[in-house]
Amino acid sequence: MQVPNTLRGGPDERGHFGIYGGRFVAETLMPLVLAVEAAYGEARADPGFQADLDHYLEHYVGRPSPLYFAERLTRHFGGAKLYLKRDELNHTGAHKINNVLGQTLLARRMGKRRIIAETGAGQHGVATATACALFDLPCVVYMGATDIERQKPNVFRMILLGAEVVPVHSGTATLKDAMNEALRDWVAHVEDTFYVIGSVAGPHPYPAMVRDFQSVIGHEARAQLMKAEGRLPDTLVACIGGGSNAMGLFHPFLDEPGVAMIGVEAGGHGIETGLHAASLTGGEPGVLHGSRSYLLQDEEGQIRDAHSISAGLDYPGIGPEHAWLHEMGRVQYVSITDREALEAFQLSSRLEGIIPALEPAHALARVLDIAPKKLKTHLMVVNLSGRGDKDLDSVASYLSAKMRGSN
Repeated sequence: MQVPNTLRGGPDERGHFGIYGGRFVAETLMPLVLAVEAAYGEARADPGFQADLDHYLEHYVGRPSPLYFAERLTRHFGGAKLYLKRDELNHTGAHKINNVLGQTLLARRMGKRRIIAETGAGQHGVATATACALFDLPCVVYMGATDIERQKPNVFRMILLGAEVVPVHSGTATLKDAMNEALRDWVAHVEDTFYVIGSVAGPHPYPAMVRDFQSVIGHEARAQLMKAEGRLPDTLVACIGGGSNAMGLFHPFLDEPGVAMIGVEAGGHGIETGLHAASLTGGEPGVLHGSRSYLLQDEEGQIRDAHSISAGLDYPGIGPEHAWLHEMGRVQYVSITDREALEAFQLSSRLEGIIPALEPAHALARVLDIAPKKLKTHLMVVNLSGRGDKDLDSVASYLSAKMRGSN
């Protein structure tokens, strides 16, 4: 593949990042997707739209989120100087609200009066329910029954915010299945409904649109580190499920050859066991939910079940731009097991007084591996994309079972 002059210019007019992305949707969905593309193109060119979004990001979400020097973790690792981009301090507790506000403002611009969404860990659902409460819009959130059971606090938050949470029992009853149901709903309610997709997945223009809304993370981090250190970071690290928080951090730095980037997938019980959610590490190219990317699939091309202790990473695919960056070699993608993520979860809690979500705990676990091998002048930024309140029951159950097993 020919290397373009910029890695930030994609996708092309058909929504492709190299051979990935595109629009693989039913004929009934195509008019809806094209309408979103046209509306987003107009909104991007309208300074008033960005001004509205910036207003809500500052005064409602609480941006910019801090870039925090993690002094105790840095001393513990004994190598790279570690900064945490603290998007877990956003209103609703994760990075999801950045994208949801952008899409909800776009829905209002299009005259859509009903919002639907899918969710895994519940953070995207909570963010969508929050925006709908703010703008007085009815909200329906599709969520796998398995995820409802392990993310009860977020389910209650969505209901409290006025959303209807629809349990999905098909398949593994997780994020993939919730997205399937949301797409079916969208087709059935073409006139008044806008589908707020939670990651850099789905048909064009969603991967690029979600990335653009999340790029506020990277733009802020760039300016904040220049102020703190007078230079750009050496390494960026972020967890990868669909990949929106990572694309948000990475994208503003893609044309900086001196900035290394590491995306951390969910290795579950280990790649060799088959019980994981690492689509790039253990998957192959295919088509799912409207775009071509890397997927977990069997010899017949059927989607394999994903596994992760983290509901937000428990997805058998990855955003198409990540697939392209992987094949370009611009971003390194690795996997971290459930056990390693839990160790990092506890380490951050004890040393920094910051309880991360299990999703960014995967990223912190990778830092635990690589930071000690770097010089003390090496600047490393980790996107702390969510806080761990939602995961306390899951972690407590895991640690209790582990203690019982050791007795």
